[in-house]
Amino acid sequence: MAESQPLSAQPSGAEYLRAVLRAPVYEAAQVTPLQKMEKISARLGNTILVKREDRQPVHSFKLRGAYAMIAGLNEDQKAQGVVTASAGNHAQGVALSATKLGIKSLIVMPVATADIKVDAVRAFGGEAYLFGANFDEAKAKALELAQQHGYTFVPPFDHPMVIAGQGTLAMELLQQDAHLDRIFVPVGGGGLAAGVAVLIKQLMPQIKVIAVEAADSACLKAALDAGHPVDLPRVGLFAEGVAVKRIGSETFRLCQAYLDDIVTVDSDAICAAVKDLFDDVRAVAEPSGALALAGMKKYIQQHQIKGERLAHVLSGANVNFHGLRYVSERCELGEQREALLAVTIPEQKGSFLRFCQLLGGRAVTEFNYRYANADDACIFVGVRLTRGAEERQEILQLLGEGGYKVVDLSDDEMAKLHVRYMVGGRPSKPLRERLFSFEFPEAPGALLRFLQTLGTHWNISLFHYRSHGTDYGRVLAAFELSDSEPQFEEHLAALGYDFHDESDNPSFRFFLAG
Repeated sequence: MAESQPLSAQPSGAEYLRAVLRAPVYEAAQVTPLQKMEKISARLGNTILVKREDRQPVHSFKLRGAYAMIAGLNEDQKAQGVVTASAGNHAQGVALSATKLGIKSLIVMPVATADIKVDAVRAFGGEAYLFGANFDEAKAKALELAQQHGYTFVPPFDHPMVIAGQGTLAMELLQQDAHLDRIFVPVGGGGLAAGVAVLIKQLMPQIKVIAVEAADSACLKAALDAGHPVDLPRVGLFAEGVAVKRIGSETFRLCQAYLDDIVTVDSDAICAAVKDLFDDVRAVAEPSGALALAGMKKYIQQHQIKGERLAHVLSGANVNFHGLRYVSERCELGEQREALLAVTIPEQKGSFLRFCQLLGGRAVTEFNYRYANADDACIFVGVRLTRGAEERQEILQLLGEGGYKVVDLSDDEMAKLHVRYMVGGRPSKPLRERLFSFEFPEAPGALLRFLQTLGTHWNISLFHYRSHGTDYGRVLAAFELSDSEPQFEEHLAALGYDFHDESDNPSFRFFLAG
């Protein structure tokens, strides 16, 4: 195959169009279906179409960009081989692309990467090299190896040829349905959004292209607000496929110029979208793969869109099976089909019966209670909703008028993640304690490091961890502390885990505090 003409550092829209048209991605990738979602189309009053990138050989769109760049290398570069850093879909895209082209590939992956992902890279012919505690350390090692051995580093998103490869998806969309009104695209580093937007705006600029980000990793929105790429202070890892701290420079330039709008969604909305995809087309999307649908649903509601043809990209399906438990628990909240409430009721016989009678036949999905004192009981209760947020407000008003003290915990992350499993665990004596949430790497020694750094200096008065099958763990821990202990803050910094002070959280105060 002839070598393709390299693109300049900042190609024009016309140059990108030519690069997309010439990208040889179909030597490895497939034209994926554009499928109508019948149930959600009827529910939302629009024609909803899903671009099934989960049908690619690597189960994600990343193959397109990886192959476009690697195929465009010159013969000397191909002879030396390629290297990248990734714990996810890009790793598999590079491994398969290089194997198809008869090129050596080295994939640097963080030590804590799940076995299923390491095995997938090896199955596609790549050499997996485990290094570092996180992506940044793995990337630094990959760049070092590239310099030492003459490998070409294949970036996951911020390269013109990678962007052009992702743009082939937009070309297929136009061939499959030229009457689209809007296209919703997930954003991590911005390669897919940039490729789709630049192609669409060259050919059919009347089609709106809307970026969707996870609220806890919205690096594009932060860059748009600042006018240039910026580092996020922290990134949520639930939708790990889009967990990027800083948007790419070239991807930002294109997104700023060509995108029509941007919307962010939370984890519960993503879980609801995972369920929608399964219910409608029997696809099992990874969280980042369902991100665009979650954003589309929110955007339709915000802008009261009716009767349009709307496409979204199911960007990947490399989901860890055990992670589906978390999705299953949270999807009802994401669809606003469940309310979580803290309700104070009299500690008397028949109180629970009277409480349920006041709910008027609504289904109770969860009820957590433990005796605390002779006068009042505080219950953690879930209630099934049929009419969403409107019904939730009706229930709050109904309970208030019925004389119950009630607090809505439906949007309280700590209540949903930890407290619901711990209700009733109060200390037997008053404690001076502070509560913190942590994100642990799911790696051998993570808990031991925590205990050695903090547990030998301060008494741990509460601890809760529950595995959700992801590459990180969420931990809730309380320590016997005064309000001002500088040494504790120093040890927290030395630990190096993301943390938040949750001492004033209402669900903690209701159910767990002394």
